[in-house]
Amino acid sequence: MKDVNANDRTYPAPHTCAIAICLDGCEPEYLDVAIAEGLMPNLKRIRETGTDRLAHSVIPSFTNPNNLSIATGRPPSVHGICGNFLYDPETGEEVMMNDVRFLRAPTIFSKFYESGARVAMVTAKDKLRALLGSGLKFDENRAIAFSSERSGDTTVAEHGIDKASDWLGMPVPEVYSAELSEFVFAAGVKLLREWKPDVMYLSTTDYIQHKFAPHEKGAKDFYAMFDRYLGELDSMGAAIVVTADHGMKPKHDTNGDPAVIYVQDLMDKWLGEAKARVILPITDPYVVHHGALGSFATAYLPDGADRDDVISRLRALPEMLEVTTREEAVRKYDLPPDRIGDIVMISTENMTIGTSADRHDLDALKEPLRSHGGLTEQEVPFIVNRVIDMPGAPSLRNFDAFFYACTAAALEEMPA
Repeated sequence: MKDVNANDRTYPAPHTCAIAICLDGCEPEYLDVAIAEGLMPNLKRIRETGTDRLAHSVIPSFTNPNNLSIATGRPPSVHGICGNFLYDPETGEEVMMNDVRFLRAPTIFSKFYESGARVAMVTAKDKLRALLGSGLKFDENRAIAFSSERSGDTTVAEHGIDKASDWLGMPVPEVYSAELSEFVFAAGVKLLREWKPDVMYLSTTDYIQHKFAPHEKGAKDFYAMFDRYLGELDSMGAAIVVTADHGMKPKHDTNGDPAVIYVQDLMDKWLGEAKARVILPITDPYVVHHGALGSFATAYLPDGADRDDVISRLRALPEMLEVTTREEAVRKYDLPPDRIGDIVMISTENMTIGTSADRHDLDALKEPLRSHGGLTEQEVPFIVNRVIDMPGAPSLRNFDAFFYACTAAALEEMPA
């Protein structure tokens, strides 16, 4: 196999399987707590004998933009996915950004596939699977891509494998469960052992991280479980990078109620009802996770509105960490200019941004809100089970994962 070029980056040809693991919502404190309590002996050893860094995610620090950045090795300005959800001004529609038509760059996986490599990816939620599998063909036994969520009805034609849940011997997990992510890890171990991919991506769900703080039992049980599978992957000689798509912070008041500033309500008061349109790119079908409340939002203003005045008013609010123009946000955060509004808002560490109070159903939130999307959730772990020369944050980005996984995998032959 030759080195592969993807989006103007060269990835060394791996001699052993190159694996990137995206632990959705993995605030670095989760790992620190679990290791300190002796729950992650394998990761503790890897940290000590490999390379342990912190990296920065892309902004907005949401699932889709960061997973596609990891998959393409580039920021949203290149691949085009700048949220889970977007507003199309031309059609007036608000749509989920999980269709392949929104992707503007080839994935690293597709380029390795074109070079003759065997490529595998397993995601927790199906919303990512089609995007990550873009450009792959499943009729040559060189590509597998499926989700835990839909593992009961996979086919060779569409996913490269029939009935993945039967193949793995595990039932299809509930969406709102730790088992949805455990299925990803278990499938990764079996694929590495039996199918022997050259490149593999494993991406989880952040249900546990939304539900539990690092010191709580549910979180500690999750990371202890992950550590067992990590040990198996490591023992088979794979070169592994462990990172995350974003961190996670508490977003509630002292009573445990969600901390929210409803910006659509403010815009309606300032500019007239429904004249502006506030878009929350965190929006997805999994409202139990976060109630569509995150720390990043964008707004489209009506013709004739005084954008500078609106920005000044928003900047004066204590709930806001940063408010910028579209042009400044594009430059600062590498965003596609045609897919964000006239202004971009980022809230403070323990605050979220909503649209209107009557548009958020918060009854599904059973625990105090934990969420992400802003600058305070940008720092993520970046751990390699080999010694590699690399920078730390902010120069190191989570989307460098496959570059360093392939670099590590090119160092040695896979053991027999």
